[in-house]
Amino acid sequence: MPPDDRAAVSDFLYVWPQYLLPHHALSRLVLAATRAEQRWWTQRLINAFRRRFGISLADAVHTDPRDYRSFNAFFTRALQPDARPIDATPGAIVAPVDGRVSQAGRIDADRIFQAKGRDYNLLELLGGDAELAAPFRNGSFATLYLSPRDYHRIHMPLAGTLTDTVYVPGRLFSVAPHTVRRVPRVFARNERLVARFDTEAGPMAMVLVGALFVACIETVWAGVVTPPHGHRIRRQSFSTATPAVQLARGTEMGRFNMGSTVILLFGEDRVRWEAGLSAGQALRMGRTIGRLER
Repeated sequence: MPPDDRAAVSDFLYVWPQYLLPHHALSRLVLAATRAEQRWWTQRLINAFRRRFGISLADAVHTDPRDYRSFNAFFTRALQPDARPIDATPGAIVAPVDGRVSQAGRIDADRIFQAKGRDYNLLELLGGDAELAAPFRNGSFATLYLSPRDYHRIHMPLAGTLTDTVYVPGRLFSVAPHTVRRVPRVFARNERLVARFDTEAGPMAMVLVGALFVACIETVWAGVVTPPHGHRIRRQSFSTATPAVQLARGTEMGRFNMGSTVILLFGEDRVRWEAGLSAGQALRMGRTIGRLER
């Protein structure tokens, strides 16, 4: 069998059972298991996870695995202050996460590239809100994937003031590369939180996409947003919030309790991605991935 055919069969076997799984029920079980604070259970999970993914705690605030009260505390661990230097160059847009680029490029009118032969709709991604989507037509996007081994706090790519959030209910397909290649519109089907900011690049959206076993999303201004899992779209305006939610470049804005994907959106001719920012490129939070168009 040719290699491409073998890969297709492997992807199919990985993906098709996901259509049958009770996504939210499984994620609730994982949530409970990863937040349990029995020491024997926590240490067994942490040790197994570290062996499986080769995780070092050398750059963490707590370098002893016994210091973590739950697996989730380990998974969302803080890093030492100098572990991820933030590029302070004026006009730099920095990686908001550790991980890899899934895709990056231009939004074609309102179509965003997902994988070979697949794209999805900007309006659908943002919960059907035409006002929210309009500034990003023909703009730029970057889809950034966090694997289980990555640091799971999410930071600001540049300074911004929060104007709106939109919670969009949905499924919880995996967002691993196999699924992204095979499940149509996966990012617009999964549960997600959209946060829009005013920045020196104009409007910027950060879309935090939930995934299988990854159904707990937090922000620094609201705490845990999901669960509980909703059944309708919820929009909240922060434009008149007092005090305003203002976050500096490199500041933490949220976290995934287990791994997932962040999608960055900018308006037309607002940013220029660095050469080589393409599928598969490794990311390290704080390093430059783009620059403002002047």
